[in-house]
Amino acid sequence: MTGESTGERVFEALPPARGQGFARTWWGRAWLKALEDTALDSGQLARGRAYARAGAVGAVSVRPGRITAVVRDRDGVPYRSDVLLREFGDAEWDRLLETVADRAGHIAALLDHDMPPHLVEDAAAAGVELLPGIGDLEPECRCDAWDHCPHTAALSYQVARLLDQDPLVLLLIRGRGERALLTELQVRSAARAARSTEAAEGRATGDQARAEPGAVDGVPAREAFAAAGSLPPLPAPPPPVTEPGHPPVLTGGADPAAGLDAAALEFLASDAAARATLLLADALSPRHQQSPIGAELTVAQDAVRLAASGPAVPVAARLTEGSGRDARGMDLAVRAWRQGGAAALAVLEEEWDPEPEALARARTELSSAWAGEQHAPRLRATGNRWTAVGADAQLRYGRDGRWWPYRKERGRWCPAGPAGHDPAAALAPLLDATG
Repeated sequence: MTGESTGERVFEALPPARGQGFARTWWGRAWLKALEDTALDSGQLARGRAYARAGAVGAVSVRPGRITAVVRDRDGVPYRSDVLLREFGDAEWDRLLETVADRAGHIAALLDHDMPPHLVEDAAAAGVELLPGIGDLEPECRCDAWDHCPHTAALSYQVARLLDQDPLVLLLIRGRGERALLTELQVRSAARAARSTEAAEGRATGDQARAEPGAVDGVPAREAFAAAGSLPPLPAPPPPVTEPGHPPVLTGGADPAAGLDAAALEFLASDAAARATLLLADALSPRHQQSPIGAELTVAQDAVRLAASGPAVPVAARLTEGSGRDARGMDLAVRAWRQGGAAALAVLEEEWDPEPEALARARTELSSAWAGEQHAPRLRATGNRWTAVGADAQLRYGRDGRWWPYRKERGRWCPAGPAGHDPAAALAPLLDATG
């Protein structure tokens, strides 16, 4: 990998990734989700995965707004392929850097080449979407395809592996290299520390002045209105709420009224505050108008959502009872919810027969997932479920076209990971675990 003194990093070609997933970190999976939600032809994505697994992607050049590599076709013909991602403007970088500098933990995470979810959430609350979304990864390829072709798809899958190793690659694509980024953060952190010191000294001076006899506090209103024409502009509005507030404690002091579960009420208040914060951040996000409106949850689904947040044992027991499940069933439901919300819960609880078109698409993806590999797993199909013969591993095909990995534990199939459009990547960790 070359340096970034010219605003570019070049990564040597990665070795083949046969039978492995392309992203293990949550931000790497978010990158792939942007690709897979954007591409119109899942067959092109499958071919791209096969190219990337076979080592057909050459050295990858990463620079602001663009990633580039030469990708060899199945017949060995090389194509220059590019994937474009919008750079941040100066105002966006200013907001992002202020957000990161505001918390020492964010700076420490970036220094450790980590990207914790709350850093991305804080950036989104400030109006900066770090991770790409639907339509953000724009393809350009010498094969003249107008959508993502196998070459740009292969390049995107390879970049997911690079992002796994170093999320600062994403920030370079957005317009700032590691050295420039960390230098700016250091400058801003030092300026914040200086302002804090000055503010503390100013408060001490003000307190001393007010303590002196005859000291005047403030400006007469008449003088302020007279100077209205020369007043400076109003300050910027306060930043969005980044953390939910803390509801009042209801379990102390006097006993609650008969029939009132104070602990449960405190839990619901905390949940409402957390949901309100997320809804507000989403409403202020630039992508808000493009975001689909989710279906309203049923009582049983909402009980699982609440249980997934880890309430106290008495509250969890009430949620289990209200959901109509036993303890084991609620445990599986919570595990599914944590992997993918309502969609993952439906995959756990529903078995269905895909329509002919969906079934043909699923079979095509399965056949291309292990194309050219000698030890492809044998899969036995039942409805939307494909079980690996001789292994406690299963793939479930969701109604949205994604594959969900399942593992058999104590005689029951259990959610084993998040969904993806690549069945081989979803199944590989389970097959590795079983030898």
